[in-house]
Amino acid sequence: MTRASSNDLDYLTTRLHARRSRMAEGERLEELCRLRTGPELGRAVLPGLEISGIADFQRHLVRHLAQEIFACLKHLETDEQEFIAWLLARYQIENAKILLRGCLNRLPLETLQPYLILSPASLGLDATALLAAKGVAEFARLLPPGAPSIRLQALLASQREPPPFLLEAALDAGYFHELLARNNRLPGGELEIVKPVVFQEINWFQFMLVTRGRFHFGLTADNLMPMGMLGGGELGEWFNGLLSAPDLAAAAKESVGVVLDALPAGQRANGDPAAAEVSAIESLAWHRFLRLANSAFRRSHNGVGAVAGYFGVRRMEIANLITLSEGIRLGVTERDIRERMIPRMGREVAHV
Repeated sequence: MTRASSNDLDYLTTRLHARRSRMAEGERLEELCRLRTGPELGRAVLPGLEISGIADFQRHLVRHLAQEIFACLKHLETDEQEFIAWLLARYQIENAKILLRGCLNRLPLETLQPYLILSPASLGLDATALLAAKGVAEFARLLPPGAPSIRLQALLASQREPPPFLLEAALDAGYFHELLARNNRLPGGELEIVKPVVFQEINWFQFMLVTRGRFHFGLTADNLMPMGMLGGGELGEWFNGLLSAPDLAAAAKESVGVVLDALPAGQRANGDPAAAEVSAIESLAWHRFLRLANSAFRRSHNGVGAVAGYFGVRRMEIANLITLSEGIRLGVTERDIRERMIPRMGREVAHV
């Protein structure tokens, strides 16, 4: 694909910089945290839309992001376009995981529909056929061709009756395998800008694969190894280290500089494994992701790195708004909501 004009990407990044200034973060996000009802939040964030409830609000957030990604593709050249377009496949994978659970438990589409992100058809999934599959092997063959389907079929060929956790991990691993391949085809300077953001997400997947797989589901290194090892080299050594870590605290310590900028404050202070809870580690991992996305957005200026960085920051904006909307739905206090924001807006923490 050739751009319509040499200024297309300049035009796009200029628009993204303008949109960046209007995101729900900083002072604006603090103001939104003071709202106490779903309709108030809907009017403040999505003016002009009729929002029926919290779930509808969340669906609109994701739909708007998907529309933004689609709209920017025409401004990009082939390799750039293929990389940014693959960001939409994340939602396809999430829908595929929901439909897989439905297939395994024989649930009708009507039951699953409220949980699907966008519509299956808009993301290339035949929900009716997938739910009617006679088993996981048929389900895998009915998925769109590509790395997620290949990874799932390879898992089924190598392990007898893998648990649902591994089935879903195989879909994620396929997504990240393709994301890395498309990242590696970007122009040299932009590739180096985007790669830290991509690897942060890939390595967080690998961290959670191992820690949840081993410490929650009791899976072995042999079970987990085929789903990881994305990136190779030193990252391969890190992944092997995770597979032999005795507990979550040790896994977190192994991951400083890979998925964490620092350990959770409690673990740094006394080394207590109980302090290294997944929620604290997850918060630090997404702080790092946001930092890297912001860095890509600033460093690229008018290249595809700015586009990738922008959509990374947008993901965090949507994650915060979903956290806020869930807090309102559950009646959580403003203070507790603020402390769940990325970056945290409550009391200071030791790693900041």
